[in-house]
Amino acid sequence: MTQGDGEKTAVVIEDDADVRHMLADVLEAAGFSTISVGNGIDGVRAVETYQPLVTTLDVNLPGIDGYEAARRIRARSNTYVIMLTGQTEETDVVMGLAAGADDFIAKPFRPRELRARIEAMLRRPRGGNDGSSAGAPGPGGAASAGAYGGTGTQPAPRQDAVGPSFPTRSGAGAQTGAISVGAIAAAAAGALDTVGAGPGSDSEELIVLNGALREASIAESWLTHRDLALEPDMRIARIGEREIDLTRTEFDLLAALLESKRRVRSKADLALVLRGESYVTTYFVGDADKRAIEAHMTNLRRKLGDDATNPRYIETVRGVGYRLTSET
Repeated sequence: MTQGDGEKTAVVIEDDADVRHMLADVLEAAGFSTISVGNGIDGVRAVETYQPLVTTLDVNLPGIDGYEAARRIRARSNTYVIMLTGQTEETDVVMGLAAGADDFIAKPFRPRELRARIEAMLRRPRGGNDGSSAGAPGPGGAASAGAYGGTGTQPAPRQDAVGPSFPTRSGAGAQTGAISVGAIAAAAAGALDTVGAGPGSDSEELIVLNGALREASIAESWLTHRDLALEPDMRIARIGEREIDLTRTEFDLLAALLESKRRVRSKADLALVLRGESYVTTYFVGDADKRAIEAHMTNLRRKLGDDATNPRYIETVRGVGYRLTSET
């Protein structure tokens, strides 16, 4: 089943009838059509059937718990998953995020805050690497911002496009030390001159110029640090020639740090970056959000092969946040 343009579907997986009705009310007030179920097995089936844009998921469920349900959902769909639970210990948050949740909200929750979190999540792009299992379909790119799972033969649901969830580059040349656009144009003019030089010209010179053009164009769009390179538009991350499989959240965190270079990014700042926010409000950034950033950073470092005690790429500024290591 797919969603038409302008349609928004949400699945509510909650065993408490009162909470289930409250969640449905909040989501419907936000413009969603809702499907509500009371256990994990039915929840996974509902997500697979309806391919919702958003799924709310309780942790303590009959049948299978929320963590297992999240893993199965992530293998079948690229829906945004928000876990709700009365358990707010760090291990619970880490387990939820590792299972595939995008956000973690403690009960009792505030309806206005839940709605604000959902609206903030929808401003985040859907990237090409979402961390779902190999059997799940990949998302569509940032321009179509809306491949939300489905089977291999099923067209992915399409949602409204959203903007980038990491800071835009103010000057790619300043970030990468790459050849400027003017230099690319000059090289192109040189290539044309070579073409018009006639049979006596050296064809190898044109090949070299074409290679320089391609390398300059690539260098303009990539963010780099040491042997780590990231291309925000194609959602590709590499260490040397090896491509790294990152979830969309890990990718956005890494992009934000690469944009900022040596400037420290606080946990609250990074939490807002992931929501597409550009301002700080203590109301929306709590301890659970900061613990979630810590968990994501731990996973990101593990995939980069980085050691927090002797970092090569990302260093912790104790009591403040994170930044890139020095190039030297």
